[in-house]
Amino acid sequence: MSRRGFIKWLLSAIALVAGAFYGLFHLLNRLGKDAPPMTTVIASEPEHASPPPQEPAPPATEPLLSFFVLSDLHVSIYDESTPRKLKGALDQIVHFESPVDTLLLGGDLTDYGMESEYKELQKIIGSYKLPPLYANMGNHDYYNVWIDKNGGFARESFPNGKSDADSRARFMKMFNYTKPYKDITVNGYSIILMSQEAYSQEMPEVGEGAWYSDEQLDWLKGKLKEAPKGKPIFVIIHQPLPPVGQDGGSHRVVRAKEFRAILEPYPNVFVISGHTHQDFDNGTEHYNKEAFHWIVNASVGRTRSQGGAEKSQGLYVQAYADRVVLRGREFAKKEWLDSANWTIPLERTKV
Repeated sequence: MSRRGFIKWLLSAIALVAGAFYGLFHLLNRLGKDAPPMTTVIASEPEHASPPPQEPAPPATEPLLSFFVLSDLHVSIYDESTPRKLKGALDQIVHFESPVDTLLLGGDLTDYGMESEYKELQKIIGSYKLPPLYANMGNHDYYNVWIDKNGGFARESFPNGKSDADSRARFMKMFNYTKPYKDITVNGYSIILMSQEAYSQEMPEVGEGAWYSDEQLDWLKGKLKEAPKGKPIFVIIHQPLPPVGQDGGSHRVVRAKEFRAILEPYPNVFVISGHTHQDFDNGTEHYNKEAFHWIVNASVGRTRSQGGAEKSQGLYVQAYADRVVLRGREFAKKEWLDSANWTIPLERTKV
């Protein structure tokens, strides 16, 4: 091959290779542009997938109902300590760190049931911005029949021109009641306040006991039936109950067997009594489990104790969806009492 022919062949070969590379370049460039970008494939959830399981709601940390029961105030115009102790308790309640939805006074509001003592009680209560307040009567609220025209205790001239009806009327007038017993509903919870309906002037055989009429016991039956199902019911009485199977005499609920029978179908009833004045930390039993729950409150005005004349105690109650918490308060020291601290689970009932 001549020199001229070799050069011509070489240039043709170079042109052929260059054309091949050019076509390959465009092919790859076109493929790169047309190819879809790489994506991460995420599996879609089925259209009707069930939601993930939910954790159960934690128990409520805030109570659904909270209230104080102050028993045995014994407000007296002759004993300055009783008004002072009541004021000490109310001073704490109005500035309490936890809610107080209502305030209940559990009998023996006064020492002798005198008009002057009710006026003093009204004066004290009226000087505070309190939650709604309700009360029942104790035996001392009938004691005006023992007081003569000179203001002295006169057993020999009993009833000193007075009557049990006068005492009931005085109590009902102060609290604007039409009967000496009352029921209320607070935050959807039923509270029943029962008062003795007679004393020694009308029924000498009753003595210092709490006598409930047929009318009041029938009323109690009706109120228990009407109470919201599944919630605790609170019954406030003054005198305590005698041993199971007995009717009480002096210083007890007189018709106790009937009272217990009425409550028996309701396991989440909480009965709170007073009258004994026993302090929460002196070793006596304050919580009793029967078909219902029975708690014996201490006294604001005259708590009996072992050497503690200044003691002044009451009961704080909190209701939750599944339990009731009851705590004794020592107002004289502004502290809770370890000896009076009960958490009581509620029983499941048929709705």
